[in-house]
Amino acid sequence: MPGRTDLQDRFSQKVAVGVVYVAVMFMSIMDTSIVNVSLPAIARHFRAAATAVDGVSIAFLVSLAVFIPASGWLGDRFGGKRVLMTAVAVFTAASALCGAAASVGELVGFRVLQGVGGGLLAPVGIAMLFRAFPPAERVRASSIIVVPTALAPALAPVIGGVLVTDASWRWVFYVNVPVGIAAFVFGVLFVANSPESDPGRFDLPGFLLAGAGLGLFMYGVCEGPDLGWGSARVLAAGTAGLVLLAVMVAVELRARQPIVALWLLGNRLLRCTTAGIVTVSVAFFGVLFTVTLYYQEGRGMSALAAGLSQFPTAIGVLAGSQLASRVIYWRVGPRRHLTVALLGVALFAALLALLGAHTSLWWPRLILFCLGFAMAQVLIPSQAASFATVTPADTGRASSLYNAGRQIGSAAGVAVVTTAIVLVGPFHLAGGHETANLAAYRVAFLVAAAFALAGIPATLSIRDTDAARTMVDPRRRHAPRAPAPAAAAE
Repeated sequence: MPGRTDLQDRFSQKVAVGVVYVAVMFMSIMDTSIVNVSLPAIARHFRAAATAVDGVSIAFLVSLAVFIPASGWLGDRFGGKRVLMTAVAVFTAASALCGAAASVGELVGFRVLQGVGGGLLAPVGIAMLFRAFPPAERVRASSIIVVPTALAPALAPVIGGVLVTDASWRWVFYVNVPVGIAAFVFGVLFVANSPESDPGRFDLPGFLLAGAGLGLFMYGVCEGPDLGWGSARVLAAGTAGLVLLAVMVAVELRARQPIVALWLLGNRLLRCTTAGIVTVSVAFFGVLFTVTLYYQEGRGMSALAAGLSQFPTAIGVLAGSQLASRVIYWRVGPRRHLTVALLGVALFAALLALLGAHTSLWWPRLILFCLGFAMAQVLIPSQAASFATVTPADTGRASSLYNAGRQIGSAAGVAVVTTAIVLVGPFHLAGGHETANLAAYRVAFLVAAAFALAGIPATLSIRDTDAARTMVDPRRRHAPRAPAPAAAAE
């Protein structure tokens, strides 16, 4: 390939892209969760109200949503490596600026800049990874993707608690800097230049409508539990976001070269796996948020102790991903694999509703391990199969759609369970004293379980023959059957 160095020619691009992807996604996903741990310390430092520092988290999520739609076009136009390295540089520099912020306003502004880099990382990184791995090896690529997805959310409360307690809230941001610099240098040296294509003119109307619509909708979702779903600000943001998204759909379906390739959702496999990942993201991230509150508010544990007790989830995901990629997926196919996995996530989320104030902590740890194990059975087949019938030229834009759904699902998960807890009431009077109302957490766990079940109709619509090229025995490295590639749209 033109522009490749001898160093890049000698180094496996599967390894190079995989290393950079794991590093930057671990950094990005952990950043989403770790900052929440530091919000009380930030509020105290700047002598600000808790509601004033909520913007630190919301600004990042909104900015992330705004720039995800443009990631596919940018990767195609300027090459995946160039866009990915730029995103890493922006995210790393913004992290340093966040750590040095002198006011809440500065911190919120720098978090917006972080979101610009973060919005490009996942879609471009996944597209590069799946271009490096042919369909027969996509399940291997999926086992790489699952590493940051599993470890980052589980480690965030632990690392955040240690940094805030023993150092400063500023280190919650500074910790990204060495990781970002190392990933950038490694990527520049070892990742080969990606081919550029001609995606057409930049679709400005589509970008503005999608970015503003997603941003406003995400803002409404994030603020709803705190301000109330009936508040004027939440209703205005949510309604405006939905209206803009509806207009975006109408505009993009008529555009000659849309930035949001909605026509790709005509692809049955991509559509069904994306629907499944949205609903299970609501369930999984909702459970992680609720169990943290259960540990701290219901059991009186410290943030660090609660984080350590949540870590079995990550161990379960890592263990489950090995079984899924090496043994199960290629034998049973995505349809049955995903359907049973969603049932498993729903079951273990519902079992958490049985926890009481004095239940042995080994029970939630065991259930969380099983939940992580079941979640791995969702992540591996959905990521392996999603792009099986998508052409390499459309992989970037398909990745943008998939990641936008995942991001919305994870944010909605926190909003949904928080709303359930608020409606039931997190506290009640017992013996004249205000104590944690565990019934609120039980309802939240059951709501999360219901969302996992909601994805099953989509997974039952999957045809395993569409994903046949990805169903490969890892010991033989060839597909058990290889029909002609399915059409992108049906």
